[in-house]
Amino acid sequence: MFYVGIDIGSTASKVCILENDEITDTFVLPTGWSSVKTSEEIKERLEELGINVSNSKVVATGYGRVSVPYADKTLTEITCHGKGAYYLFGKDCTIIDIGGQDTKVITVQNGNVTNFTMNDKCAAGTGRFLELMANTLGLDITELCRMAKEGKETTISSMCTVFAESEVISLIGKGKKREDIAYGVVDSITSKVKTLCQKHSDSFGYFLTGGLSENDYIIEKLSEKLGTTVKTSPLGRYAGAIGAAIMAKGVR
Repeated sequence: MFYVGIDIGSTASKVCILENDEITDTFVLPTGWSSVKTSEEIKERLEELGINVSNSKVVATGYGRVSVPYADKTLTEITCHGKGAYYLFGKDCTIIDIGGQDTKVITVQNGNVTNFTMNDKCAAGTGRFLELMANTLGLDITELCRMAKEGKETTISSMCTVFAESEVISLIGKGKKREDIAYGVVDSITSKVKTLCQKHSDSFGYFLTGGLSENDYIIEKLSEKLGTTVKTSPLGRYAGAIGAAIMAKGVR
């Protein structure tokens, strides 16, 4: 029996396959404009791996979870990220997930979610904000973070993405170095994450999930802001999908 977890996020869709309690495969696809189309592409990819969804248990989570018609069950990102991060981290932790459209901070104790805070009212402090600011600077996210390492303290104070973009354009117009603006962008995001984390205990340690868990500079800046080492895993971006696959084991 295969247990399949599908996490359809706003920008990327992650898939995890469990067999005999072991992760046997993971893959990621861009979500694109249609979650329904993406779910069909995932089904095709699973079939290429020899996995027939009709003979497997499938749980979908994430922004587009309702767009997976062959899912046996749908669950919230909060539940699945909690289960997935606990599996990867192996102990109680406070999870930071900087998603495309929202940022979540989740505390997990004994494998169960006990507290969560979500920034879903504004794109500021999310991956989308980072992407927009990088585009404004003519960079991709990796290049922006590389430049930010060379920058010096610059403040981007706007809490709204639209105003923050105007602030960045104004800094460009004043001849501010791109390295300094990039520094300000990353500092703005990590400061907002720190604010969300203040509603959680710091005694369990922090674990970063999502696409930015592969970005060393983001991890470095979050660790600096929170005053402790933020940890992650090579499979950190798949935490939601891993949690969904684990939950699929309980589907009857």
